[in-house]
Amino acid sequence: MAAAEPGAAPGGGGCAPAGGGSVPVLFCFSVFARPSSVPHGAGYELLIQKFLSLYGDQIDMHRKFVVQLFAEEWSQYIDLPKGFLVNERCKVRLVPLQIQITTLGNLTPSSTVFFCCDMQERFRPAIKYFGDIISVGQRLLQGARLLGIPVIVTEQYPKGLGSTVQEIDLTGAKLVLPKTKFSMVLPEVEAALAEIPGVRSIVLFGVETHVCIQQTALELIGRGLEVHIVADATSSRSMMDRMFALERLARTGIIVTTSEAILLQLVADKEHPKFKEIQNLIKASAPESGLLSKV
Repeated sequence: MAAAEPGAAPGGGGCAPAGGGSVPVLFCFSVFARPSSVPHGAGYELLIQKFLSLYGDQIDMHRKFVVQLFAEEWSQYIDLPKGFLVNERCKVRLVPLQIQITTLGNLTPSSTVFFCCDMQERFRPAIKYFGDIISVGQRLLQGARLLGIPVIVTEQYPKGLGSTVQEIDLTGAKLVLPKTKFSMVLPEVEAALAEIPGVRSIVLFGVETHVCIQQTALELIGRGLEVHIVADATSSRSMMDRMFALERLARTGIIVTTSEAILLQLVADKEHPKFKEIQNLIKASAPESGLLSKV
């Protein structure tokens, strides 16, 4: 990992007065926030070392980062001021500056989480190709169980819209959570992600593409996570809404892909111990519909 040198910036720091002891600091990275402390008067290098000690197994060493400080006077993060020393309680974050294109799209079970969004009973008559995305969603969840991949499930206002459809087996899901917010990125979801070491990629599917899927994906990439949207497992009431949402998301760097591509990328090799079971899943439950012709 290379971190950018701090540049000059207004506010939020200065020289530390004489004295020892430690200062509490909240260290934020991606969706995570962990309180810790540093010696009074610590500077840039010590902050970097602390980030590595807290998040070393989650930081992609091929990326470049900048350290930012939360400035109360601006109510937002600013680049770490030149010569900054920690002299009082503060909040800092590590932000990726760039991603090497060659690293985009790599999936491994150990760094992947599946998000199943709002596959609920009341959506059945309204969502185009709903039966197909149920079938594909179930296949993805079976694959997740075979490969030991955590699954997070949300249900939009289940009191009014019903629970997840019975065809989808949620056995072993890490979290099944009701929500009213459109995005799946809720505090409980962020806490669940924080419990999973090394999360880098989110595989996202469900409904509706242009609402909950889109808003979830944008929040996740804003937190530095890579997002894969499964095109044959996401839909909307309107195919136009779906099409334009997928086009918009692809332009932001989100990966629009298919369930078969996801599952085979996760096993990666025919010698993988679960390859035959994954292959049988693909052969047994691949619906033939017009959904992918409308991406």
